[in-house]
Amino acid sequence: MRFLKRKNSPVKRFAAHEEDPLSWLANLFDIAMVFAVGLLVSLVSAYRLHDLLDPETDMTMVKNPNDPEKMEIITKKGKEIKARKVTQQEAEGMGERLGVAYRLQDGRVIYVPQGE
Repeated sequence: MRFLKRKNSPVKRFAAHEEDPLSWLANLFDIAMVFAVGLLVSLVSAYRLHDLLDPETDMTMVKNPNDPEKMEIITKKGKEIKARKVTQQEAEGMGERLGVAYRLQDGRVIYVPQGE
């Protein structure tokens, strides 16, 4: 009967270290935060938007270039970002033909100016 009266049984030692039964929930929150930050970094990389975060880079981006009703031009100069919708009057205009561009079978594009 002596073995039943132990003071340092494994069950008591485990219970002494486990004070809060919901302590694993805090670790779950930390894991979720790391996952969210990783997801944001991967989205910025996938859409190549890291240039928007650099204050020294100037850039221009065109959204919906094939649809003149929904086309939008986004320009970034320094830390200032402007988005502008293109109207039908801005998309149209008068001009003259300067030449013809041809795409070759190997993928190169050759521009031939129009002769007078």
